[in-house]
Amino acid sequence: MTEKEKQQAGELYNANDRELFNERIKAKKLCAEYNAVECNDFQKRERILDRLVALRGENTVIEPNFFCDYGYNIVIGDNFYANHNLVILDCADIEFGNNVFIGPNCGFYAAEHPIEANLRNQGLEYAKPIKVGSNVWIGGGVTVIGGVTIGDNVVIGAGSVVTKDIPSNCVAVGNPCAPTKTLEPAAAAEAAAEKPAEKKPEPAEKKPAPEEKPKSRRIEIRRID
Repeated sequence: MTEKEKQQAGELYNANDRELFNERIKAKKLCAEYNAVECNDFQKRERILDRLVALRGENTVIEPNFFCDYGYNIVIGDNFYANHNLVILDCADIEFGNNVFIGPNCGFYAAEHPIEANLRNQGLEYAKPIKVGSNVWIGGGVTVIGGVTIGDNVVIGAGSVVTKDIPSNCVAVGNPCAPTKTLEPAAAAEAAAEKPAEKKPEPAEKKPAPEEKPKSRRIEIRRID
């Protein structure tokens, strides 16, 4: 197996391999070009992203600076927004669903290093994939470690370190990050928002009271002699 094949299989591989090294250089050059684009030249940004990432949906916004290792392991859904200083170490597949919002200074690190110093010092490492579901908001300064899956309809609190899977429909915070609150499923919330409010029955229209006929008054006329 080549070092790249070992990498994709989740096995220990040599990160200093020439093929991998050249692919990282290519990605770094594209990142540098992306970060140097004028802030209002959105079309040029999109052209660079199309050359850099494996697949992206509609409405992708990544504020510079943005850095990644390879790019070809990154898959992005529709309506993706990432604030400044996003770092994606995509030694393995890193996938984002639809409607994902990421705060500034966040990192997604598929790269892992051996605990044994002698292996680490040889430049050996391994990589684990990361998957982020749809309708996810990740606060500023969050770190997501390799091998983690974040479910749908999740909010990750700022500064959290995500080391284990996070289930769908929750707020999760802390180091290590853990659920603290359950959320209503996004589909149910959207359906409730789209459902027209039930109209309260209007009160029955009051009929005007019939007009009372004036009572006839009898006038007595007396003759005075």
